Amino acid sequence: MSRALILVVDSFGLGAAPDAEKFGDVGANTFANLADEFAKQKQRPLHLPNLAQLGLLDAAQAAGQRKVNATGGQATSGAYGYAAELSSGKDTPSGHWEMMGVPVLFDWGYFHDKEKSFPEDLLQKIYDKTGIQGCLGNSHASGTTIIAALGEEHMKSGLPICYTSADSVFQIAAHEESFGLDNLNKYCEQVRELLSELDLNIGRVIARPFIGTNAEDFERTGNRRDYSVLPPAPTLLDNIYDNGGKVISVGKIADIFAHQGISEKYKATGLEALIDCSIEQLQSQPEQSLIFTNLVNFDQDYGHRRDPVGYGEALEYLDQRLPEVINSLKDDDYLVITADHGCDPTWHGNDHTREFIPVIFYKKGMPAINLGQRDSFADIGATLADVFKLSPLEYGKSFDLLLNS
Repeated sequence: MSRALILVVDSFGLGAAPDAEKFGDVGANTFANLADEFAKQKQRPLHLPNLAQLGLLDAAQAAGQRKVNATGGQATSGAYGYAAELSSGKDTPSGHWEMMGVPVLFDWGYFHDKEKSFPEDLLQKIYDKTGIQGCLGNSHASGTTIIAALGEEHMKSGLPICYTSADSVFQIAAHEESFGLDNLNKYCEQVRELLSELDLNIGRVIARPFIGTNAEDFERTGNRRDYSVLPPAPTLLDNIYDNGGKVISVGKIADIFAHQGISEKYKATGLEALIDCSIEQLQSQPEQSLIFTNLVNFDQDYGHRRDPVGYGEALEYLDQRLPEVINSLKDDDYLVITADHGCDPTWHGNDHTREFIPVIFYKKGMPAINLGQRDSFADIGATLADVFKLSPLEYGKSFDLLLNS
């Protein structure tokens, strides 16, 4: 009987996907581009010895067709490759759902108008439903930028800050103390209900609480909450749960799957706490458990904020913690390292990028195995279905036989 830990390095793309042209992302390469900028600013290459031993640099070079400015050597153990996405978007739910066997083959609803993102008739319905007459923002924006610009006005007026991005999202920022966290979550629940009633097919409503007294010290907190729609079909999480196994959510995984197929959930704020919690769960959970962790900071703190040096430093921190993770694995346990989309911190704008993602599987005693290019993120879920001895998923091709060869 096996267990598995998935570490989703949120937004860690390895190079433009075959269909990147449709998304305006030809040339995007989160890993290689941030590594170049890191080396330029820090006067040294990234140093990732543990990730390199698991095949990351080999997979990245094959995916991006260029050598990454990082040291650490070639693969010595573990299966490594890279995967393209079947789903129609480059967003968080699509990436995670596809990973677990349910690609998003429909088009999400979006708010495309850059000037006034949300239609007036929709806003009026929100005002009527919530009882709060008005909002601030109503634009495409970076979360930290719009909080700095409108946070003080929000605190004076009591009106929530509403904004969106290139993803299928309705984001709502509010001050934890002056507006109240419970009030923010209630407001988001009401907006989620309304968007679903109107069948607008918006993937997520996101609560973005912040604290501080003025634009100089406003700071988002760890109490973010994502209100997602349900996946369109049962995922691997449902299969594990329904067959007596456990699915442990660390970070925002439970929100991404609308809390379906989740046995236990643990919130943690910051990269250190997320990794600490993952290790704790790995050490304590029984056999037939999947521990599923989203390392959100790579995306929200460094990708969207276009901070390649911070992203590189976070990668080095993850690399330094990997021996602790590996030492917590039992003989039959698997470690999976992957991503859900790209978010190249050197790219224009501040949105996600359509890229290959890394696919790394590690088990004690496993030799280095090159998995090459995978045609869907769903290969991850299909392989884990074999690991957990569950029925095959509709999408994805397992490489379990290769792992056991």
